[in-house]
Order: sequence, then structure tokens, then C-alpha cells
Amino acid sequence: MSNFIALNEDCSHYFFTRADQELTPEIVEAWVDQYAGTQVERLLLNPNAMRTSYASDVWDPAWKGYDPELGDDQPHFAGIKDNPEEITAMRKWIDTALRIHKSGIDIYKLWINRCRKVGISPWITMRMNDVHSVENDQHPIHSTFWRENPQLRRIAYKLTSGYDRAFDYSYKEVRDYHMLLIKELVERYDFDGFELDWMRFSFHFAPGSEGDGIGILNEFMSDVRRLMDEWEVKRGHKISIGVRVPSTPEKARAMGMDAVEWAKRGLIDTLTITPFFATIDTDMPIEIWKQLLDGTLVTLGAGFEILLSPYPAYTSPNSESIFKTRHTNSLETARGYAVSALDRGADIIYLFNYMDSQTAMDDLQNYPTLLKELATQETLANKTRRHVITYTDTWATGETPAFPLPSTCEAGGWNEFRLHTGPKPTTGRAALILGIESGTITSENIKVYVNGNLVKLEGRTEMPMPRPGFPLYRFALPLSVMKRGYNMIVLTSTEMITIGWVEIVVEER
Repeated sequence: MSNFIALNEDCSHYFFTRADQELTPEIVEAWVDQYAGTQVERLLLNPNAMRTSYASDVWDPAWKGYDPELGDDQPHFAGIKDNPEEITAMRKWIDTALRIHKSGIDIYKLWINRCRKVGISPWITMRMNDVHSVENDQHPIHSTFWRENPQLRRIAYKLTSGYDRAFDYSYKEVRDYHMLLIKELVERYDFDGFELDWMRFSFHFAPGSEGDGIGILNEFMSDVRRLMDEWEVKRGHKISIGVRVPSTPEKARAMGMDAVEWAKRGLIDTLTITPFFATIDTDMPIEIWKQLLDGTLVTLGAGFEILLSPYPAYTSPNSESIFKTRHTNSLETARGYAVSALDRGADIIYLFNYMDSQTAMDDLQNYPTLLKELATQETLANKTRRHVITYTDTWATGETPAFPLPSTCEAGGWNEFRLHTGPKPTTGRAALILGIESGTITSENIKVYVNGNLVKLEGRTEMPMPRPGFPLYRFALPLSVMKRGYNMIVLTSTEMITIGWVEIVVEER
């Protein structure tokens, strides 16, 4: 099997961004065509959050309770009546989805059929526990079932994050409710594969119940496999199953998701490891997952999030994205992680939130190029790539989060970083980039070693987006010094400094 890109299209983006357009069947299906002839070989179509974007018979559709003839003061928007911008956004999604439905278009059926015509494998991806906006019980995004059953939520005694109000899968009512939608989706749509997105959102059991949850989700996944096996016979073709889980095996299992066991039992065909949202994770242990999957036929996807951040509290005045002070990945940073992930053994580059507008790359003009490059080392070769240290954004309850940055180097002390850059580069030139949040560095007060070799400070530098708002310094990095895989950075300073950004860039001349 050759490597390829899988791309996730969420449940609201298309409707929101096409709100002012006439949407005929021809226009709707043409959305798929932008991915034809690229490395996108799998389109994962997401039809749900807490509600569906199609006319479901078992869950609330997005427009339930909404009257398109009434103004913004209608009861459906009572929970957000003081936020006119949010009402406008919700109306775009709901109005467009309802308009498409009333015109007789089943958007997911149309897209599935178009995918096959242009040589793309159509999948459905279901969000298994979406908790957008749960701090507001009356938000119109919520389902009736969620509102009327607070006893089925993970935690009743606190609300410090949306995860606390997620459904608790230890309740049979919760599992049955989600199985209803799975059954409807497989009956309604003839897809090649079905993905259970356990990362939207990733907490599915009350604190302390995750161990029991392993057996519960194992059985749930078995039920899904049996269901898809039955429909394989009816459809006359294989129906693959995929999952999205946290980035490390221990985190996934500690949260009740024993994906390795699912693979060994033959319950899944694709496993995608991924961060949640806050940043792309440029150091997921892909090699470990591959070893654990050895002996199975499961393909491994490396999940790419759209955002890039060096640490949780990081903000940048330089950001130009819709996420305000957050950076999106550029073509060059996406290349960097793709080179690394493929070298570590990833079979699939899985893009999440890399859509064709709005929820998208800042350098959207490079979107077509990205879709034609990321899946293979051959198409990535001899192109500028950037490798930036980020962090893991998902931790099981009770774990102590650890982040390499920001890092303070005390006067006379030593700091160490490791950065995976994939294959050893053989052309172009390389540099180490350090972002200094506080303090100053000069060739007299700092020494930096890469893989044990002293590297030379060239001075202050500028980088294209993404980049921090604090000063960046460039160190010449001879290609002979670099290694395949991890490159070790060790530094000392005679003055106290705080490092907030670490990057290796490989530039083609």
C-alpha cells in the first residue's frame, strides 16, 4: 500500500462558508473535485456534532426547533440571545443545511457518489462525544437528549472544562443512543469506511472509571464491527473501520481506549493517532505504535492538527489566523512534520481542520500544493521544510502534563532539547532557530551544540509565518552535523535566558 492523505471535512464548515451561494446538486458535488488528482485518497465526511447536518430520524437535525421565517429573537436562540455574532454564525449553518435538505439534496450521499467517480474513497466519520459550548446548557448546538439527561454526563460535581459535561459511556443509555446513529448512517449511506472519532471529544468516562471503560469500549467496538460485517454482505463490498485516539498508547489506554487491543482483535482497519486541537504534535511515538501493531493488518495514520504552538500558554501578536493569537501550520511546517512522520513509519497523513476556507491554513494559496506533496518522501524531497518543537495537548485524568517549552536556562546552566527531523538532509542548507522570550544572547554569552557539535550564531533573524513575537536567532547547522531522526540540542548561557521557540529549518537554495 502506498502512502496517501486522508482529509476530514467537519459537520459545519461547508454549510457555514456556502451560506450565500445557490447550491444545486452540480455545485454541491463539485466541492469534491478539488481533491481529485491530489494525494487525498480518502475523504472523511463528518455529519454530526451533538446534532446532525442531515435529516436524521434518530438524532436531532441541526434545524430542529428553528424557524427560518423568524428573526434572531426566536426561542431557538434564547441561549445565545446576547451574542448576535454567534446567532449569525449558527443561522448560516442551520439555514444552509435546511435549504439543502428542502431542495431534495442528500449532501452526504451526493458527496459519496462523487468521490467514487473521481477515484477517492468515501468514508463517514462520526464524532462520538462532541461537547462544543457545553458551558451553556441552552446553546442551540445541543441535542435534546443531552439537555434532558444530565445524569448521563461524566461529572456532576464540577465544571472546569467542557470534558466534564461529556457523555459517560459507562451508561448503557449513552451507548445505545450513539449506536442508533451508527446504525442509521450505515443504512442510509454506502461508504467505504466508518470512522469512530473518539477524539471529539476524548474523555468518555468519569474519573476513576477509565479502567472499567476499557472493557466497555472493547465491547462497543465489537458491536460496531459486527454491524459493519452484516452490511458488507448487503453492500457487496468491504466496509473498513477507523478510529482516532490520543497520541500515545498509554494515554489512549488510560482514557479507556485500548486501540492496540482493537487492532489485535481485528475490530479496526485504520488507527489514527492525533492531538486534540491546540497544536500539531510533532513528536508522537509513531515507531512505538508500529511495533505494537506488528502482526496486524492495521494501517497507521499520523494526525495533523491545523494549529501550531510551542507550549500551552503561548500567544503571538503575529498570528494572522481566524484563531486570533494562535498560529496555523504553513506549507513548510506541514512538510516538516510529514517528512518526520513518514520516516517514523506512518502510512497515512491525516489532515484535521485543513479545510478549503476559513478553518484553514493562513497561507491558503498553498493548499493545493500541500495536497499534492505531504504523502510521500519523494514529493517532499528537496523542498524547504521547518521542524518546530511543539507539545502533547491531551493528558489522561491525573497525569502530570509535561512541556519542553518555555525553558529557562539559568546562568551557567545547561538545557537540552530533542527534535525529530526525519531523513538526514543531503541538499540545501540547515539552521537552528532559537526564540528568546527574555534575556539576550550573543556569541560571547551562549554556546549551542547540535549532536555534540558546536554551532555558530549568525545573529538575529526573521522567519515567515508561523513565528513568535519575541526575537529569533539563527545558528548555522552544517548538514554533516545532522542525523536521521532525533537531533539533540544542548546549550548553556552565562546569563539567564528563557527559550520559547526551537526550530530546525532545512532550506533549499
